[in-house]
Amino acid sequence: MDTDVLICGAGAAGLTLAIDLARRGVSFLLIDQAAAPFAGSRGKGIQPRTLEIFEALDVADRMIAAGGRYPSQRHYAADGSHHDEPTVAASAATPAEPYGEPLMLPQHLTDGMLRARLAELGHAPRYAHALVGFTQDDSGVTAHVHSPVGEHDIRARYLVGADGGRSFVRKTLDIGFPGESLNARAVVADLSLSGLTREVWHRWGKGGQQISLCPLQGTTLFQLQMPIPLDGEFDLSDAGIAAAITARTGRADIQVHAVHWRSDYAMSARLADRYRVGRVFIAGDAAHVHPPTGGQGLNTSVQDAWNLGWKLAAVLRGADEALLDTYEEERREVAADMLGMSTRLLDAARERGDLRRGREQQQLDLGYPASSLSLDERGDDAVVRAGYRAPDAPCIGAGGQPLRLFSLLKSADWILLRYEPAGAAAIAPRRGLRIITVGQHAELRDHAGHLRAAYGFTAGDIALIRPDGYLAALTHDEYSPALAKYIDRLLA
Repeated sequence: MDTDVLICGAGAAGLTLAIDLARRGVSFLLIDQAAAPFAGSRGKGIQPRTLEIFEALDVADRMIAAGGRYPSQRHYAADGSHHDEPTVAASAATPAEPYGEPLMLPQHLTDGMLRARLAELGHAPRYAHALVGFTQDDSGVTAHVHSPVGEHDIRARYLVGADGGRSFVRKTLDIGFPGESLNARAVVADLSLSGLTREVWHRWGKGGQQISLCPLQGTTLFQLQMPIPLDGEFDLSDAGIAAAITARTGRADIQVHAVHWRSDYAMSARLADRYRVGRVFIAGDAAHVHPPTGGQGLNTSVQDAWNLGWKLAAVLRGADEALLDTYEEERREVAADMLGMSTRLLDAARERGDLRRGREQQQLDLGYPASSLSLDERGDDAVVRAGYRAPDAPCIGAGGQPLRLFSLLKSADWILLRYEPAGAAAIAPRRGLRIITVGQHAELRDHAGHLRAAYGFTAGDIALIRPDGYLAALTHDEYSPALAKYIDRLLA
């Protein structure tokens, strides 16, 4: 069995990569050793930047319709009194940032909607397919897979391990996974219960006696989170969890009716030494693990896949294979920063019970300005720089219809914006490059000046946007030799 890309692991990272490859017409297989899809909440927050990615994949509106806003936190004192405070720093959507706050949606619903989108594109994960070994050579990877019908080999040009923190792919490659235990252990569970309102996120206690019960938007369930001792067994039975809730809340009126999913886990922060060995890559939790504070895990994993997908497609179409080296160059640094932030938030949660999240967690300011893929010929005082996330902007088409810039990104192409140019395009059309002219009498009209404001455009400026929605190049000179060389190198 031959394919271009074999993806091992059908969680959020693997599903996102599969959807991106499917919409680009790249052949792939998506396998997972689990017998069935994951059924718990675990990660429940989708950050604004990830919503932008899901919009490009045509699933954001479904997710928003199914989920909801983060409720305020209600902190209870020992005497039963309480005070409420916001959980996230929400802000109104703007022309440049269409999503102002994170969405709460349990992970099993997020994954289910990604599977549904993948099905619409004609594909599905193959469950109960375990990767048990692989070898690689100059032209591809031979993967040995155990499935319900026996063992067989899959020949792929590339293999991506999105197979979690205990990644078989990472271990087989002998990639170091340094880091540290965070001396924290916790229980998370999805519960049916009565006795609590669903309007707030309920929190009790300090330190090791904390407990929280959060209404899971899109369901009738609550998510339980609580630290437990580092050593020894903890009673994860329905009765044991119910008893812990009564003991830590001091309330007998909270009745647990069923525990639908439960997990006991120790927290650590680890980052893989490498993201690529030859024709094999790792992504998501296979490359980085961290505490759940800050709601960064699923989001960082999705963005790993978003970064890698277009690069694999480009190289398979004939681009220089060195493009694939930029995956680790760009994403590993982001993960390192995320691990530090998540650990700081864990310390705040342990010491003060503080789970408030703000702009830093929304991932809108993450980018790759130091990347070898970033070409910037504008000054340091520019509003945006090459490598930054490309802002959205409402415009109108020549026919008078509203058109958001982000709608162009659904094409999966490179976008070259020519802002009020003086003449004809200097760059010739080619496969995978959309050349969009912006002007009073052009195909796209910046009628309210949102593009000019967000990008700092002046007449004659050029912005080249990567297929993943980051600014590749910015220049005042459409005839820039560096821009022409850049396009020739990266657009095969």
